[in-house]
Amino acid sequence: MELPILGQEPQTSELILGIDLGTTHSLVAVYQHGEPRVLHDGEGDTLIPSVVSFPQGGAPVVGKAAVERMLLDPLHTIYSAKRLIGRSVEDLEREISTLPYKVVHSEKRDMAIIDLGERLITPQEVSAHILQACRDRAAAELKLDAKSLTKAVITVPAYFDDAQRQATRRSASLAGLEVMRIVSEPTAAALAYGLNKQDNCKVVVFDLGGGTFDVSVLELHDDVFRVIATAGDTHLGGDDFDRAIMVHCAAEIREQSGVEVLADPRARAALRMISEDVKKQLSSNEDAEFVYHDADAGIAYRRTIDWRTFQNWIIPYVQRTLDHCVSALHDAKQTPDSIDEIILVGGSTRVPFVKAAVAQLFNRPANDSINPDEVVARGAAIQAGVLGGEVKNALLLDVTPLSLGIGTAEGTVSKIINRNSAIPVQAKEGFTTYVDGQTAVKFTIVQGERELVKDNRTLGEFELRGIPPMAAGLPQIGVRFQLDANGMLSVFAKEEKSGVEASISIEPKHGLTDNEVENMLADAWQNAERDLETRRIIDLHAQRKNVLRAVHKHQEFAKENLSPESWEELREATAAAENIEGSTEAKQIKNCVDELEEASIALAESLMNDVANNAVKNQKVSDLSS
Repeated sequence: MELPILGQEPQTSELILGIDLGTTHSLVAVYQHGEPRVLHDGEGDTLIPSVVSFPQGGAPVVGKAAVERMLLDPLHTIYSAKRLIGRSVEDLEREISTLPYKVVHSEKRDMAIIDLGERLITPQEVSAHILQACRDRAAAELKLDAKSLTKAVITVPAYFDDAQRQATRRSASLAGLEVMRIVSEPTAAALAYGLNKQDNCKVVVFDLGGGTFDVSVLELHDDVFRVIATAGDTHLGGDDFDRAIMVHCAAEIREQSGVEVLADPRARAALRMISEDVKKQLSSNEDAEFVYHDADAGIAYRRTIDWRTFQNWIIPYVQRTLDHCVSALHDAKQTPDSIDEIILVGGSTRVPFVKAAVAQLFNRPANDSINPDEVVARGAAIQAGVLGGEVKNALLLDVTPLSLGIGTAEGTVSKIINRNSAIPVQAKEGFTTYVDGQTAVKFTIVQGERELVKDNRTLGEFELRGIPPMAAGLPQIGVRFQLDANGMLSVFAKEEKSGVEASISIEPKHGLTDNEVENMLADAWQNAERDLETRRIIDLHAQRKNVLRAVHKHQEFAKENLSPESWEELREATAAAENIEGSTEAKQIKNCVDELEEASIALAESLMNDVANNAVKNQKVSDLSS
């Protein structure tokens, strides 16, 4: 099969922006004079905080100015909106308790939205304001009219599904930007690191940002970048590190003062900012001071947090990143020793324990020679250069993270495009009728790895009508799946004998509809409820299986090293998680997963303490940061 050369795509002389739309920070870059350049503000700062404040009666405020309003107006200042996209309030139960702003359930959309008091907004609207700020920065530094900057390459986590990618497009449309290409963040990082590489090699991109984690295994061969496997979690990142500090210190404040400090939105905003600062200090210092005073509440709290204490608090999260690394290597049929280079991406990789754990897994230090905050934006700019015709001889093959297929009459799934297939890709499979004289066939398009339709996520449905009446089994129906370079899916069906055709372009119902983009008005969402519920159940089952897999893998270790009480608790939680296989009750599955994760903390700590002791034995934090 002939490989698709990106340089051969329609080119434009118009400047295309490269935007890293991040959970914590966003950046904008351009490709000019033969190289990518990350744009900065008047103070030389490239990072735009992904924070938007909505003053009552005033225009939205974005970036640094919004951060300054977090304590002044916490109920109207939104951060980490990227983590809310496509999720329900139930999914976000733990996180919501530490957010200063109000997240509520939307009956209309069956998803979490933000309640500003006077009105409701979606996470996509928040992202649109951030994208506008990126465009405004580019216009200011390049001395152009912002209205002339209408095209962009935007990066997303590799594990963003087609629904979340579509939501990103909606945000861009609201911001007045046409998305020329959606690129996975690890793939963008590989572009930034490997554009001029000539040596054949295999690379792992370890991307731990503020709210999401991706790991990708790529092959680099004569300027050809091919992703051969990817894994990750769209709800795992530095925000979890911040929250770990915040929750522990809030618990101590409650013990000392009797005040439930997390009940106050202003306190939550303040604690979150202090926690983030402590985390950053511990990336280069042995310890950091957590200081929180509230004279009105009678609180005067001070604690010194050393880096080993912080390390113990974040062990479960780091363990999850390593589990995903192992999974991606398994899918790529690689071992840690077969990988030539490990690239660190994302600001959270600055945490020394993360660096040490990755180095321990791969038996050598990882590469962070390009600023981890900027590498994805640089890659986006290079992709923009490819589309604009400035970059030649660059070929990039991304992959689809989940399988796509057709639901059969028996309720099983026939996979058409398997997970980790290089995109753009198309594949075809033959079907037929199962009832004599059948003149129409209904196709249900699903996404996921389970064998039954009910256990996967339904993306859409369409019918092929006008089939000439024939005996069952005689019609020859070809179904073709076409996944473009942005990960957007189109499905075509044709009855070969009669030539009857039908097709559908999948437009998932996460986020905003077309009418909402144009008018910010509600549109028909009756199909979205089923899709969202299906996805929630799939995600929960996947999470349950991941935890069970990790527990089973270390079962003998647990028997030998856990206390009898901890072992019994883990055994009971494991049995309960195994017994709900196939459940379609989201609340039941989530409760079971929560109990299993809680019971497995002791095992994770025991396992990671071994890793930590080996990785940091007789070293100082300054040694690990070098």
